[in-house]
Amino acid sequence: MIYAIGSILFGLLLLIWSADRFVLGASSVAKSLNVAPLLIGMVIVGFGTSTPELFVSSMASMNGDFDIAIGNAVGSNIANIALILGITALITPIAVNSNIVHRELPILLGISITFGLLIWDLNLSRLDAGVLLFGFLALVTWTIRTSRNQASDPLAAEFKQEISSQTISFKMAIVWTVAGLITLIVSSRLLVWGATNVAQELGVSKLIIGLTVVAIGTSLPELVTSVMAALKKEHDVAIGNVIGSNMFNLLAVAGVAGTIRPMDQLSGSVFWRDWSSMLFVTIVIFIMAMPFKGRTGRISRWEGLFLILIYAAYTYTLITYHLSNIKY
Repeated sequence: MIYAIGSILFGLLLLIWSADRFVLGASSVAKSLNVAPLLIGMVIVGFGTSTPELFVSSMASMNGDFDIAIGNAVGSNIANIALILGITALITPIAVNSNIVHRELPILLGISITFGLLIWDLNLSRLDAGVLLFGFLALVTWTIRTSRNQASDPLAAEFKQEISSQTISFKMAIVWTVAGLITLIVSSRLLVWGATNVAQELGVSKLIIGLTVVAIGTSLPELVTSVMAALKKEHDVAIGNVIGSNMFNLLAVAGVAGTIRPMDQLSGSVFWRDWSSMLFVTIVIFIMAMPFKGRTGRISRWEGLFLILIYAAYTYTLITYHLSNIKY
């Protein structure tokens, strides 16, 4: 038990460090190759902060731990919106001015609904996974085109400011990219092994472990990125990072995991409790951040507190569900 807990903690620390190194290295390589800052930000930073989820869910799928694989993807999306954006907005209100972010929000909502339609039968087949990966390729294509046509968007200016602060050499950028990827693989194996063993020792379902400990842990890079961006007044980066990460989680993370091994006989609560909760918080952030009837998109401190309370209520539901299923 002690070794399993240690494996989780050490794995999480390595995940956070390796994800940061990978994003820094990859974005610096792209910068050296004169890739547009907006494209670097939307693809490498936005998707790159979700590399922990990708590796953890892939490792879990290889081991046949489907509940951890799917719980990590769905739980991370809930944590990204309700917990991470909630904390970020409490620190400083988030003003959403970017037209790109306004376009991404309905896309995220559509992806969330599509994901639910694919798992409503509690199965994620390779065909379903193929649909998700095709959607990811379409998203990347759209992102590339957007980065070319929206160079004057506020998000582009914020990414340019953020990336211009990176001053490492091309050789060092390559080193950090490779080192980050290798460490991501090792730390993912440690985290999955530790989470599986803790679940067995405590009698907690792997799904709940995936939705809580693993999901929050793999979402820490998004927390750091969003909070730091908000403190620098880069509000569109703060929310854009979360939206990009959530789209990546549903399309690429779940898609790759389902391709490695089809997920059959998922727990019924994955759809009725967890996916529905994810859809709910996605709708909430859509309403908060989209400009309606002249209202500029903005997440206030009170709305940030509301998001955190939603996450607290969701966590309480998980705890009571576990307690009600303990056999004395």
